[in-house]
Amino acid sequence: MKPTERSFVRRIDLTSLQLFVAVCELGSIGRTAEREFIAASAISKRLADLEEALGTSLLYRHTRGVDLTPAGENLLHHARSVLFSLEKMQGELSEYADGVRGHVRMHASISAIVQFLPEDLGAFSHRHPQVKIDLEEHLSSEVVRAVQEGAADLGICNASALSHGGPLQSRPYREDHLALIVPSGHPLAERESIDFMETLEFDHVGLHANSSLYLAMHHAAGDAGRSIKLRIRITSLDAMCRMIDNGLGVGVMPERAFGLMHGVGDLRGVPLTNDWASRQINLVARDFDSLPVTARALVEHLTETTPFSPIAA
Repeated sequence: MKPTERSFVRRIDLTSLQLFVAVCELGSIGRTAEREFIAASAISKRLADLEEALGTSLLYRHTRGVDLTPAGENLLHHARSVLFSLEKMQGELSEYADGVRGHVRMHASISAIVQFLPEDLGAFSHRHPQVKIDLEEHLSSEVVRAVQEGAADLGICNASALSHGGPLQSRPYREDHLALIVPSGHPLAERESIDFMETLEFDHVGLHANSSLYLAMHHAAGDAGRSIKLRIRITSLDAMCRMIDNGLGVGVMPERAFGLMHGVGDLRGVPLTNDWASRQINLVARDFDSLPVTARALVEHLTETTPFSPIAA
């Protein structure tokens, strides 16, 4: 290593890199200070020192938070790579520790969080009480991106989202099936099953436009030369049920999720007969074998868990 390279390495500390990545992900020094329990002034000083060491500005600071400069974008890519390599090293060395301890960063889709993860993570926590799991809810496409960029160790998303991202490893986790949710007095309420095309005569209450569920519905309607009469777009399944119960339309959600929402209106679930209504939910990682031992233990637990039986709606 050349003297100038050694000098550069000495000027960069890992804590500052970690805080820089956190500020980039949260978009705010203040929010980062709250999450990391560090004074905002201390974070600002570290970022200023980092910019001085690199000889360039990394962030545009404004009243709403911060944005990355071109140099900041480049550093964020390298910083995530460095931190990922360090986590990989920690994972290999942790094999020598007694017991399983540490923390796992996980991003998951709303379907996985509502239907399966409370029970699965609860059982894992009972077996490994020293492991902390940081779980965040995101769209499946965002879950894939977070794992690719190293912002999450593990992801759980709809398998269809993997075709839109770069190379990631995936393993089957669960399956779910979609149903049409209607008020009990709706003309379709007594049907035993239904083709999605028949629902297009009615107003719909839908999820976020980039959600895997809505994209599947949109593509199905488009392939048939039809469109969805989307009356309201919401961000949660319980809110969808409440909107449907108040006569604002019909909606599509996983059968099991609907079965778990006891008491949210007088509603009925009618299973969809379409092939795309049966969905595979996958675990994703950059490299399962390189995960820290705690994350590998969680993967093993999630892939060995016996799937739940469907809940009657």
